[in-house]
Amino acid sequence: MQSCNPVATPVDTNAKLGASGDVFHDPTLYCSHAGALQYLTFTRPDITYAVQQVCMHMHPPTQSHWNALKRIIQYIKGTYLFGITLGCYFTPSLTAYTDADWAGCPDTRRSTSGYCIYYGDNLLSWSSKRQTTVSRSSAEAEYHAVANVVAEICWLRNLLLELYQLLSRATLIYCDNQRKAYSFAHLA
Repeated sequence: MQSCNPVATPVDTNAKLGASGDVFHDPTLYCSHAGALQYLTFTRPDITYAVQQVCMHMHPPTQSHWNALKRIIQYIKGTYLFGITLGCYFTPSLTAYTDADWAGCPDTRRSTSGYCIYYGDNLLSWSSKRQTTVSRSSAEAEYHAVANVVAEICWLRNLLLELYQLLSRATLIYCDNQRKAYSFAHLA
């Protein structure tokens, strides 16, 4: 993969990974590469969702799973200078962004939700995971995603309170990139 062409995104947005397909010839190689990518997600939240998708199919991986794993490596090749940067901030505040992929899993029809939370301009917390239940609508999947980020914000606000870092503003939660913002102020 040293001479591969880089790609702009870590996942193919047109295809969904399912359990069916031609079995990959070397499952040990697949597991080794997927495990290495899991460690990289500590400093590269941009690949978290893609790595989670390939790790869900460790037993047994198919050729399409291997192609998805190679695409992540191609993305990393083009973005190897990316990473988390921390800077100074002047107004201590929390801002969250969340979204959900309604019925995105072709096998279980469960949704995947994710969020990222910023403290000032610094990325502080992020998550991408499959929801535990099947949502009946996209609105229900979005509400589950908002509930997950609100629970994380409650925990972060309490942690900051214990560290004597008082927040002067309510936490804004942006949902689904549609300019819908929810204001959340934790009452102690």
